[in-house]
Formats: sequence, C-alpha cells, structure tokens
Amino acid sequence: MSAAPPVVTSAELGVDDQERPARTLTGFPARLVGVVALALAALALWQVFRPLPQGSQYYLVVFLAIALPLVFLSYRSGWGRLDRADAPAPLDWVLAAVTLFVCLYPVLPFTIGDGGGGYDAFLDRQGMLAPVDVVFGAVLLVLILESCRRTTGWILPLVCLVFLAYGYYGGLLPQSWAIAHAGLDVDQIVDALYNSGSGFYGTPLDVAASYIVLFTLYGAVLEFSGAARFFVDLSVSLFRRSHSAAGRTAVVSGFLLGTVSGSGTATAVSTGAVTWPILRRAGYRPEQAGGMLAAAGVGAILSPPTLGVAAFIVAEYLDVSYVTVLGWALIPTLLYYLGILLSVEIDARRIHAEGRAPADLADGPLPTPWWKLLGRFGYHFSSLIVIVVLLLAGMSATRAVVYAMVLALILAVPDRILRARAEAAAEQSPARTWSAREAGQFGLAALRTLSLGMCAALPVVAVCAAAGVITAMTTKTGLGAQLASLLVRAGSVLSDDPAVVLATTAVLAAIALSLLGLAVPVTASFVIGWVIIGPALLDLDVAAPAAAMFVFYFSVLSEVTPPTALAAVGAAAVTGAKAMPTMWAALRYALPAFLVPLMFVLTDAGQHLLGRGALTDVLWVSAAACVGVAALAAATGGWLFGIGAVGPVPRGLAAAAGLTLLYPNPTATVLGLAVLLVAVLAGVVDRRRRRPATATP
Repeated sequence: MSAAPPVVTSAELGVDDQERPARTLTGFPARLVGVVALALAALALWQVFRPLPQGSQYYLVVFLAIALPLVFLSYRSGWGRLDRADAPAPLDWVLAAVTLFVCLYPVLPFTIGDGGGGYDAFLDRQGMLAPVDVVFGAVLLVLILESCRRTTGWILPLVCLVFLAYGYYGGLLPQSWAIAHAGLDVDQIVDALYNSGSGFYGTPLDVAASYIVLFTLYGAVLEFSGAARFFVDLSVSLFRRSHSAAGRTAVVSGFLLGTVSGSGTATAVSTGAVTWPILRRAGYRPEQAGGMLAAAGVGAILSPPTLGVAAFIVAEYLDVSYVTVLGWALIPTLLYYLGILLSVEIDARRIHAEGRAPADLADGPLPTPWWKLLGRFGYHFSSLIVIVVLLLAGMSATRAVVYAMVLALILAVPDRILRARAEAAAEQSPARTWSAREAGQFGLAALRTLSLGMCAALPVVAVCAAAGVITAMTTKTGLGAQLASLLVRAGSVLSDDPAVVLATTAVLAAIALSLLGLAVPVTASFVIGWVIIGPALLDLDVAAPAAAMFVFYFSVLSEVTPPTALAAVGAAAVTGAKAMPTMWAALRYALPAFLVPLMFVLTDAGQHLLGRGALTDVLWVSAAACVGVAALAAATGGWLFGIGAVGPVPRGLAAAAGLTLLYPNPTATVLGLAVLLVAVLAGVVDRRRRRPATATP
C-alpha cells in the first residue's frame, strides 16, 4: 500500500451536506464577496472578546445584514435568463442591496414615516408595530425564504410557508381540533418574526452567529494548516500491514477529517477521493465502499470534539456548557465506530475468504511509519487538544475555538516548512528558505482561508434564520405542545402501560425525525424536532439531556437514511456506484446508531450511555451496549468471529440478542447474553454442517 495522495478538501470539492454549489466568482464580485466575508469573520471574532454594547440581538441584526446579501451574490437563483453561473446578475445586486437596507432598518437612526428612529425605538414598538415596520418585516421574510431556497432547495422554505399558513389560518380550523388556535393576523406574525427573541433573531441564528461560524472558520483553518493531509497520511500508515487496512483507513480518515469539515457529505467525498483506490484494490465493491465512507463521514458529526452544528443548539436550549454536550456524546460515539469497525473486520474476512483481494495487498512500497508522522506532524492534534483542555478549564466554547484557531494558523508555518524540506530531499535539491514574498503570500492565503470559511457558513446562516419562522410560529400558537400531546396519545392507543406508551412514542418519534431529515438540513431538522417531539418525550418523564440527544442523533442520521441519504449519494459519486445500493450499504454500517438513541429514552438506565449516573452504572450499561453492537454487526454481516460465515438461524439469534442487549435493563442484559450464547452454539453447528458440503473431494 503506497502513501496516500494529497487529500482533497471539502472546500476544494465544493460539497456540503446542506448546501447547493455556490457560484465560482471572479473579478470584482469575487473580491467584494471575499472582503465582506473577511470583515464578517472579523466581526464574529471581535464579538467574542468585545461584544457590542447594544446587546446580542443588535449583533444579530448587523450580522444578518452582512451575511444575507452575500448569499444573493454567491448563490444562483436558477431563474433562467435572470441568472448567471459565474457572476451575480443585475437582479442579484438589487436583492443584495434591498436585503442590506431591510436588515439594517431596525438599527438605522433616522425615521421613515411612522417607523425607524433607531434600535431602542424599534424595540419599544414590540407588539405595536408601525405599518412601515410590518412592510419591512414582510420583505425580510421573503428575502430569507429566497436565500434559504437558493442554498438548500425548495423543501425548507415550503415547510416555513406551511407554518406561516398555520399561524394565519389556524383560527379557521374546527375548534374541537387539538391544533386549532385563535389565529394570527399579519401584524402579529411579523411582530413575532421581526421584533421578538423567537423569530429571525432567535436561538438558531444566535447559535449560528456565535458558535457555528467560529467552528466553521476553525475547520477552514485546520484544512489550511495541513491537518487534513496529516490525518489521512496517519490513517494509511497505522494499518499498512493489516488485512483490514483499507477499511480501517477509510473509517479512521473519516473520523479525523470530520473534525475538520463538520459535514458528513463533505467528509465522505473528501475521504473517498483518497481511499477509494485503496478500497478497490482491497476487493471492496463500489457500493460497499461508498456505504462505508458515508457511514464513517456521518459519524464524525456525532463525535467529539466538534460534533455537528445542531449540538450548539442543544447546549443553548438546555442552558448547559458545550463541554457537557461533548461528554454526553462520548460513549455513543465509541459505540457507533465500534459497530463500523466490526463490520469492516467482517468485510475484510469475507473478501479474503471469497478471494476478491490480491494476495500481496500488504506488500509493496510502505508509507511513512506512523511514529515518524507523529514526530513530524503530530502537532496538528494540539489545537484539538487545546479546545478540550480550555473547555474543561471552564472557558467558553467561543473563546476556546478562537485560541485553537490562532494556534492552528501558527502551526501552518512549520507544516509548510517541513513539507518543503521533504519534497526537496525527495528531489535531491537544496531546501529553500522563505522569502519575504512567500511570507506575504502565506499571510494573504490565511486571510483568504478565513474568508472562504465564512462563505462556507452562509447556508447555515440562511437555514437558521429560516428556522426562526418555525420556532416563532410554534411558540406563538402553542403548536409544539399540541403536537406533542397527539404523539403521546398515539402511543397510548396500544396500551395503558407507561413503558409501552414510551416505547411506542419513541419509535414514532424516531420515524418522524428520520422522515423530516429527508427533506430539510440537519440544523432545521433538529429545531423542528425539538419544538414538536421534544415536549412529547419530556411529558413522558424522559430527562431533557436524553430527549435532546435523541432528537439530535436522529436529525443527523438522515444523512444515511434512504431514499435521500446525501452522504451516501456523495460517496457513490466518488466510487462510481449506484446510489440506492450505496444507501442501503451505509444503513447497514450505521445500524447501531439508529438503535443506540432509543436506549437514551426507553429506561432511566439509558441515560448512563450519556455518562450520567454512577460510574458502575455507566460501565455495565456501556459494556452491554458494546456486546449488543457486536451482535448486531455479526447479524448484519452474517459472520461470527472465531466461527466464520453463518446461516440465517445464527444470524437471527444474534440479531435478537443484539436488540435485547440494547435495552438497558439487568434482566434484558442477562437474557441477551444467553441468546447470544445460543447464537454462537448454533453458528458452530451450522459451520460444521456446511464444512462437509463445501469440502473438496
């Protein structure tokens, strides 16, 4: 296995899990967007250490006023002759200018008719908006929905329109219906969206402008520093002599790169561009390799130390520190990757048993030994470690990531020097020192990285602003509580037993979240899921952390859920596989991740998987879950370790054992272990029965 080629980053590929490809701007528009995006990044960094004295909502007004016009300049409208692929069309310039004015209207110091007058005067009119306020608010609503359509497609704007229609026409519903309400007029709707803390400038946008943007900038800086290339090289080097080296490399690369990109689709595509040749040589079929890449990439969104963007909203909604959310995600992450790695081991054994891999897979030129890579470039881990250490020390997540970003920028200098020396040594030419010109180019490249990182966050900003429509309408009408009541009522149809009601409600909630995630991005899926499904779980006495992580996990797992599974689609494009078989392969690898969140809510003991409770309780529940995940991997792969390929009966028993072990209850654990032992015995019998039939005479 040869050394990995230079990694292709997500920024270079232009792929994200919740955005459409942006325009490739050139000339003046490119320079303008780059400078404004850099200024917005500077504002976000300034806000961390010197917050604007007018308050956080004032900052959100200014932030949105700068970010939203960039969307119209950077993303195509798709409106035929009114659109351009390589530059903003005249209409885009007009929309950007109107957006800037409408967004800044609440803070403009001059009066406009009976409105305007500055930020304090605007807030004083809350609940009693002037006609001018209503007009500007309605225009901003249209602009936000259009920006969301440009970046994510029609689905989320249509969902927002459904919620708006419910808010306006809800009073026409039969009052006997649980979801009926008194109805809202246009002034009330605009007031809730434009001049309250639950609309455009609510928690989703606050999290995007305060946390998500900073972590997106950090990911861009990590790529710039050379960390992405180091992570892939290290993954290749670690497993170079193992039969399952190719699969392990893909999984570990996906995990490490996921800490950089924060996107399941981008991680799958970036990793696949490097590891697919290795996987193909190892005997993996395109669909099989694509499924593995997709599952590994999506797992990175569920994994510390960065998690997905919705994790910041979890921390904000529950009013806990981000490091607390990281702690909740630790054990589920280990279970997720345990399931994938066990599936990889099964695949490797099956591939070799079928003779699909070359016998000399471990031969040939070797990559640089892992200890040498760690010695040369191991400092790339330091910025990730700094984030964790500072969070544990009590520092805010925003300051911690800024300090880590600065460290990563500094470390980009030795990375370039060391790689230049290595290339010079390979070419047997004298190593060059940096000139003043090269140092200047490095500085400009660093600024361009910050600008690109901010541009990469624009779709998330549009999504979070649109999500404010959903939260505002849900809060104003009381829809969340009513739908939660309906969900619990549906769960109680089967039985009056509280355990059955909870289990049924959890399953229905999981299905609803999975379907919701097919249509909208992860962030919006979590926001909608939390305001509707969260109350249903809380009403059944599920602890808030367990309910929030349940919603978070199923929102993320839509990335590998057929029939839209965006991460699988991206991976299939790299491997040349058919999309639908790749989705089912990804689902097989990620299967434990769909079952583990159910453990959070089914019993109180399930919270131990979030690291909550006594150490002994955490250990026994985690151990049972590990065995359950292993049993499920054996069932889905049709392979028992130490025995080999098995038939339907052992596989069925292993599946039953896995499901039983994933129910956090001492009795269920003992029963699951007993069923697993029977599965092993059945596997031994099945293997002996097959051996005479397959033996050669």
